Amino acid sequence: MSKTWLSFEQQLVSLKNKGMQVDNDSLATSYLERVGYYRLSGYWYPFRQFNKNNTNQRLGLFVDDTHFQHIVDLYIFDKKLRLLAIDALERIEMAVRVDIAHALGKKDPQAHEQADKLDGNFAKKIIKNGKNKGKTEHQLWLAKHSQLLYRARKEPFILHHNKNYQGIVPIWVAIEVWDFGCMSRLYAGMTFSDKTLIAKKYGANAKQFEQWLRSLNFIRNVSAHHSRLWNANILEQSAPISFDSKWSKIVNHKPFFYFCIMQHMLKVICPGSSWNQRFKSLLNEFPAVPDDTVKLKDFGLITSLEDWRFWQ
Repeated sequence: MSKTWLSFEQQLVSLKNKGMQVDNDSLATSYLERVGYYRLSGYWYPFRQFNKNNTNQRLGLFVDDTHFQHIVDLYIFDKKLRLLAIDALERIEMAVRVDIAHALGKKDPQAHEQADKLDGNFAKKIIKNGKNKGKTEHQLWLAKHSQLLYRARKEPFILHHNKNYQGIVPIWVAIEVWDFGCMSRLYAGMTFSDKTLIAKKYGANAKQFEQWLRSLNFIRNVSAHHSRLWNANILEQSAPISFDSKWSKIVNHKPFFYFCIMQHMLKVICPGSSWNQRFKSLLNEFPAVPDDTVKLKDFGLITSLEDWRFWQ
């Protein structure tokens, strides 16, 4: 049996009945109208009481002194965090696209379409099970690449190549239609030497950098789809990093670890960026709530950034 539909006003009454304090009914109702009860529920979940008989289970009631404004403040913090992530990932995506195009384009302008220019497992190994049985990872990538080219078919640069070059689009042009996932999948399919060449630029090895791109694509998707990021469990995890003693203490299943990777890459891509300062300023805006019901440790932060030279 599905849950009962409630008007926005009834939703607010329900929250009050569960112990949430609302200082401004009109403002609270407007958030329910604009953001939605279900999306906001992810932000008030940590404020729900634990079952005393089962600490892995949350009750419907809120902890004492939970205010709707706490939920709003946490939602706004998370929104700003997602925007910061997108800002960093846009620069990273553009830079790595060029890295890939430069490395493969040197071999052949169409190297991304040629199996012999890529890793053998990616380009030639047949998938034996599942819906893609009988295909290679490269064939799947090419299908996605074709979709992206078709989606961009009315762009002037695609029209130009269709008219003048029989639709042959060199890799340094093709990268303009890629998304982060398309880019990261092709990097994974490059030869070990080509991957190493790119990874070395960012102080990583080929396997490590492949993991970074996959994890950052996960962060990018969470951010682009307006999902909750600040305390998310990262499903596409990269291996722990031990650049220094502080790095080795950061958990790799929480977002802060990947914001550190973004900062590490931005130091290479745009060393004069103020992104790190904006990130630190945002952390200072994290809402203060009674009894530390939510805390930056849930984000993965384990140390003061002011004491870490890496973030200066």
